[in-house]
Amino acid sequence: MKDLSKNFNIRVTPHAKQNKVVENDGVLRVYTTTAPENGKANEAVIELLSKYFDVPKSRIKILKGLTGRDKIVAVE
Repeated sequence: MKDLSKNFNIRVTPHAKQNKVVENDGVLRVYTTTAPENGKANEAVIELLSKYFDVPKSRIKILKGLTGRDKIVAVE
């Protein structure tokens, strides 16, 4: 498990062809096949980031951008 304690700017792309996380110029791009309705895409983003950072989902929090594509996420 990586020892991280910082915030990340992410850009989410819902309805993508596949689930993946890509780092580009200091911004994480999260692609999810899930639709952005009823918080399902946010749940998928947390799950993908937990696998990417190899931390439990409970250590990932969305600080800003719950309803937008640009988010600030804390990994504790």
